[in-house]
Amino acid sequence: MKVEIWSDVMCPFCYVGKKNFENALVQLPFADKIEVEWKSFQLDPDLPVEGLDMSTKDYLAQRKGMPAAQIQGMMDNLQQAGNAVGIDFKQDQSIPVNTIRAHRLIHFAQAQGKGNEAEEALFLAHFTNGKNVGDIEVLVAIAQEIGLNAEEARTFLISDAQLEEVHADIAEARTLGVSGVPFFVLDRKYGVSGAQPTEAFVEALTQAYQESQPKFEMKGGSDAGACGPDGCEI
Repeated sequence: MKVEIWSDVMCPFCYVGKKNFENALVQLPFADKIEVEWKSFQLDPDLPVEGLDMSTKDYLAQRKGMPAAQIQGMMDNLQQAGNAVGIDFKQDQSIPVNTIRAHRLIHFAQAQGKGNEAEEALFLAHFTNGKNVGDIEVLVAIAQEIGLNAEEARTFLISDAQLEEVHADIAEARTLGVSGVPFFVLDRKYGVSGAQPTEAFVEALTQAYQESQPKFEMKGGSDAGACGPDGCEI
């Protein structure tokens, strides 16, 4: 069964949703039958690729015009949600940036079986470690950290490789009616929107998996001739 996840590296609830989804997987006996594919989505594609010289907290105040009390309330709620799943959100350090390069790195890593590792490392770099995930050298270091070849990653990142694939993901999201992330598509049958609780993921994944399995049904009457180890019955 395939699970496609639309996400953005700058989306805090994408990080929370990832953790809840993973916590659900460890409860499922068929977890090894689930293939995960990360899909690109951008919350603010108008941000500069090099990032802003301010924190996310300042960005919300200066660029989005949000009141200080509202921002603090959001930060407190986010900190609480993060603590519950082992995330240390530091929005006073995270750097708002155009995530196009980060998405390209995820595609690069995913082609080598490291998509989930790349997603996790990018979330950690952005939300906890205050790294600029638009900076090529930061991304190269992340690639090396998860076991990818640093020079291959650098060559890839300074090119436009996989750019069309990122745009295709974003266009596909619009086609599916996805307007916010995280968004999980289960076997192209069900959609799960937002950072749902672990129990909700368990239920949805179980239902989707059961429906993906071939069903066996008996047909015909029970009085037809048949043979077994003890002989044949007519």
